[in-house]
Amino acid sequence: MDVKVSSAKKIRGSVRTAGDKSVSHRYAMLAGIAEGTSEFENFSSSADCASTLGCMEALGARVRRNGNHVEVDGVGGTLQAPARELDCGNSGSTMRMLSGVLAAQPFTSVMIGDASLSKRPMRRVIDPLEKMGARIESHDGCAPLTIHGAKLKGMVYEPPVASAQVKSCVLLAGLFADGETSVIEPVRTRDHTELAVKAFGGEVLREGNRVSVRGGQKLRAVKAYVPGDLSSVTFFLCAAALFPGSNLVVDSVLLNPTRSVVLDVLTAMGVKISFISVEEQFGELVGTLKAEGDVFKGGVIRGAESAALIDELPAIAAVAPYSAGGVEIRDAAELRVKESDRISAVVRNLRAMGAEVEELPDGMRIPGGQKLHGARIESFADHRIAMAFAVAALRAEGETTITGAEAIAVSFPEFFEALGKIVE
Repeated sequence: MDVKVSSAKKIRGSVRTAGDKSVSHRYAMLAGIAEGTSEFENFSSSADCASTLGCMEALGARVRRNGNHVEVDGVGGTLQAPARELDCGNSGSTMRMLSGVLAAQPFTSVMIGDASLSKRPMRRVIDPLEKMGARIESHDGCAPLTIHGAKLKGMVYEPPVASAQVKSCVLLAGLFADGETSVIEPVRTRDHTELAVKAFGGEVLREGNRVSVRGGQKLRAVKAYVPGDLSSVTFFLCAAALFPGSNLVVDSVLLNPTRSVVLDVLTAMGVKISFISVEEQFGELVGTLKAEGDVFKGGVIRGAESAALIDELPAIAAVAPYSAGGVEIRDAAELRVKESDRISAVVRNLRAMGAEVEELPDGMRIPGGQKLHGARIESFADHRIAMAFAVAALRAEGETTITGAEAIAVSFPEFFEALGKIVE
């Protein structure tokens, strides 16, 4: 699907997104293994989270969905052997995190994905799960994964790369393992799994960058509202950054401190962000914020900031040429093993629009003060690349065509509709 995007003059209005993907994934998995019926409002509309629901249903949970309202009848900890392969679609979150649950089950299961997911590295979850006692077959460290479940033993694991998905995988396996399981992170990552386990009545201990769970815990169903996806909101915040005088209100968005680094970074780059309201729901901070466009200054993103912003970096990079001082992104090699090589994809598309950009092994250097023109942009079957360049097109001269725009359904199928409502 091709979508044409024309230049704009300003961003103004209000927007509310469907539920956060990260929270929705975890709620769906924990609801499936909990006792009782869980109900979720504003559950993510993404294809990725639909994949998670489908897998949980294949494992014995009963799922009922009416739009963004989802009900899940849990199995009380005893999953059933799936009658077919578990199709994770394009969702690395589904495959990596659910593998931790499956590794502890008394049956064999096979997890598959689409062509893109089948190229993404899974050794990072295979290794710790095998150390806990599971046996996993893969295709050179990639999907499909054949997981031979086993009685797992708790352990202390130090992942070589900071990854919320790897941490979550090990912690979810730890809920079924003998003894205590701990993950010591090199850099603290998003803590949605820890908060979700607590929401379902479980116990999680955190000491610095060490997080632990004990096996044999019983989880209980919950009724919860899933706050709006901050990673999706980032695209609209970057759009507001492009135009001084823009005024955007975002309702009921997730403000988890391990995710809200993007707000700090964009504020430092010149976007005026203020909070209208903030409250806590099941340990997650949720609020309404206002973003006003001013002078978009640019800056340097590296180290722990890069790890915390890994999903938001494509959006920031795509608008970086319009900044006053440019943007440099380092320590973000993880971008190369996402749905696409996001470093290469951003660089190629920016150059297609006439931008000067230097590609680096672990990021990119993008000078500011540039003028871009409309072009034919390739999504590379990557939802974040498609959305990032739809935003970049708003300030380009002429019309831009986003090819493969259907990829956005993976995370935010309502994106173009929402964008159209706030563009002037």
